Amino acid sequence: MTQRAAGHTVLTLAAILLCAVMVMVASPGLAADAFKMGVIDPQEVLEKSKAGKRSLDALKEYARTRQKVLSTDEEELKAFESKMKDQAAKLSDQEKKAMEEQFRAKIQRYQKQAQEFNQDLSGKQKEVVDDYMKRIAVATKAVAERGGFSVVVDKGSEQTLRIVIYNKDTIDLTDQVIKEFDKLNPVK
Repeated sequence: MTQRAAGHTVLTLAAILLCAVMVMVASPGLAADAFKMGVIDPQEVLEKSKAGKRSLDALKEYARTRQKVLSTDEEELKAFESKMKDQAAKLSDQEKKAMEEQFRAKIQRYQKQAQEFNQDLSGKQKEVVDDYMKRIAVATKAVAERGGFSVVVDKGSEQTLRIVIYNKDTIDLTDQVIKEFDKLNPVK
């Protein structure tokens, strides 16, 4: 999440919480009945739901496959470099220069391929996260409506922006959202 987007999210949540506090101060009896707040950890939903686990495993396998290709290329580069060093004494200056140019070209191709793989992987990760955030929102809405929750907040985690510093376990809806998510997104 970009710093700008995180800042916008924090401001939006602050505004929601401020409105909730104002409602509670204005009419404490009504607010207690009308306002119910919950929290979820979307990362946990992604990691613990059946469909989320499957997608994460597929993403990991995709990354592993790409890493194998890069590792093979890296081994070839090392072998070429070793060959170049072994033959250095036997080669003319022109032959050395040609081998060095060939080696530099191989390194550049390797670096370009590594960069493309990283960009591709980042793109796939973003696609998965975006897709799951939409589906998590649908499951969260269903749980919130059934439970009479007015607001459900992303509590964040150590890896993301921590939004909620403390919450009672009774308002943590993560496990319920995981069950609803699995119901709405069956693994085939």
